[in-house]
Amino acid sequence: MRPPPVKGTNVTQESITVGAVFERLLGPRAEVSITAYDGSRSGPADAPVAIEVRSPLALDYLMSSPGDLGLARAYVAGALDVKGDLYTALRALAAQVDQLTPADRLWLLRKLGPRHLRVVKPPAEEHPSRFRRGLTALRHSKERDSEAIASHYDVSNRFYELVLGPSMAYTCAVFPHEDATLEEAQAHKFDLVCKKLGLQPGMKLLDVGCGWGGMVAHAVRHYGVEAIGVTLSREQAQWAQKNIVALGIADRAEIRHQDYRDVTETGFDAISSIGLTEHIGARNVPGYFRFLAGKLKAHGRLLNHCITNPDTSVAHRSRGFIDRYVFPDGELEAPGELMTAMHDAGLEVRHAENFREHYAKTLAGWCANLDEHWDEAVAEAGAGRSRVWALYLAACRLAFERREIELHHILGVRTDSEGGMGMPLRPDWGV
Repeated sequence: MRPPPVKGTNVTQESITVGAVFERLLGPRAEVSITAYDGSRSGPADAPVAIEVRSPLALDYLMSSPGDLGLARAYVAGALDVKGDLYTALRALAAQVDQLTPADRLWLLRKLGPRHLRVVKPPAEEHPSRFRRGLTALRHSKERDSEAIASHYDVSNRFYELVLGPSMAYTCAVFPHEDATLEEAQAHKFDLVCKKLGLQPGMKLLDVGCGWGGMVAHAVRHYGVEAIGVTLSREQAQWAQKNIVALGIADRAEIRHQDYRDVTETGFDAISSIGLTEHIGARNVPGYFRFLAGKLKAHGRLLNHCITNPDTSVAHRSRGFIDRYVFPDGELEAPGELMTAMHDAGLEVRHAENFREHYAKTLAGWCANLDEHWDEAVAEAGAGRSRVWALYLAACRLAFERREIELHHILGVRTDSEGGMGMPLRPDWGV
């Protein structure tokens, strides 16, 4: 049963409580309890999600920010908090928080007055707008890509250890069975990529966007290849190269702080690209595949693993919270666009697979890690950054579950002059 309304929550009056504001914005059917700095309460007391509006700054952000950016800013700044599991909160509010409509803004203005229309400085963790970024460097130039990658990955290797776990794999895991642990699934993912690439002892592997070197280490240790990994993150490269030395494989593996476009070696037997395509920009996808195809010898294979749009009607560019806090300049393509670009680059697509549900499970594991190590994460990266990550991971988990985004493996091969591709007639990858 809904508790009686707090005095002053009648929305027909000119004055209105903060609790009533959020009840209106989130919808009457939202299973949310709300407490606010003005002492007001709203919603069912036994709701699975509890929102605490701590400061008038939350209303300022809602009024001054487009789309989901206002709520994100309020949460990152600590002006709005969620009690309990953030993923559960987002799932309960998914239909309500997509955007603040013009009618909502007009209603807020009438009820609250103009005092919340002021321009408010965003939290320190927010990146400049696309327009402002464009004043300093061209989108997806080497300089701007390097800055974007550094802003996301050069936070703290210890912070990533807390979130990702021992594997230090910041890409979708592949769960061999429903009850597999995150570490088992990450190892299985690397093994599956190695099998799809047909790796054999003595082969040469290039891993572009290598992160902390998980793929390089797995391929060298378990498949006997020689491998080069490149990343635009200096922090990743330093951690990965140190790990390569600790594993005793530095004679066969190398991790470089380098743009993939600056790799001069060629004649690779295989190339793995695990989580890089999201960063290069849709207009650069054709050139990206042409460049990588040119690095392969005949019968060489390329495995492209990346987040994708569900269809071509979805805009390439990320927006709102993701663009301003997580992946500035990030862009996604539909799987068909990637396959076409691979074929146009001279690669024959031999296999494609969607791991959407696996990424949702991966993100659930990362959310659990962050929650378990919250205090240490805040001490390492700050409260604002940790809040960005909590919101980002939970929101992405929900997006994969709702099929707003997907994750595809696309395997291509460089055929020889007579069309030979050096692959089994019906490969099953041995898994």
